[in-house]
Amino acid sequence: MITTDGPVSVSLYMQTCLHDPTDGYYATRPGLGEDFTTAPETSQIFGELIGLWVVHEWQAMGSPSPFTLVEPGPGRATMMADALRAMTKTPAGRDCLAALQLHLIEASPALRRLQSERLASHAPHFSTQLEDLPSQPTLLIANEFLDCLPVRQFMKDETKQAWFERKVGTRDGHLFWGAEPVGDMPQTPDLAGLSAFELQPGIQSFAMSLAAIAETGHAFRALVIDYGPDHAPPDDTLRAYYKGAQIEPLERPGECDLTVDVDFAQLAAQARAYGLTVNGALPQG
Repeated sequence: MITTDGPVSVSLYMQTCLHDPTDGYYATRPGLGEDFTTAPETSQIFGELIGLWVVHEWQAMGSPSPFTLVEPGPGRATMMADALRAMTKTPAGRDCLAALQLHLIEASPALRRLQSERLASHAPHFSTQLEDLPSQPTLLIANEFLDCLPVRQFMKDETKQAWFERKVGTRDGHLFWGAEPVGDMPQTPDLAGLSAFELQPGIQSFAMSLAAIAETGHAFRALVIDYGPDHAPPDDTLRAYYKGAQIEPLERPGECDLTVDVDFAQLAAQARAYGLTVNGALPQG
């Protein structure tokens, strides 16, 4: 693609490497536990606490039945399995279990098969977008979901006082980093004092999807867990992981996990712009 059409943005590079249906990372190498690990894989306490949070919020919503429990990007379903198991330990949790309809937003066929097996007793429904959820009370949990949304990277040339966008090019069969001048800057944070920043276009889409769920008039809560700053945009946080080690992001396209820090300030701003009430961000500890 680069050879034919020229350098691509970091966001298109990420999107292709992770989500290409034939050769992308999530289609071919669901490497949880091999290339990287997440909090639910480290300790079951994480998922169990999430399960108790679901029961608490369900009660606060008036104990609706039925209601949707949805997780975008559930990985190997470790967190959801721990959460659902924790619900069985209390009377309120068992009532919550009886009322919930489990929905998983997953694009990877390999991960869907694994999730189906692990959560078979809860008969999960699968879709590829939040817009497909039923119109009813909803609880959403997104753990380490936003960090794999493609990111654009911008850098300022202090000498020229001009902004450039980072691009991926190819030379002699090898990928390399480059930059191109920015014509029209996208909608950005306050650039004062910044020499570089990352922008995840998917954050706005995610906030819009959450607002669409809330606009149905049904009770709605969302818990978003990830890593990143809550006061300023990240600058250069793109990282690649292969077999437990961090490698150069251009080294093994499609064979390694790519991840970035999440701009929680931008997420909160977008959510408020769409009329949602925001609590946090708070440190996970």
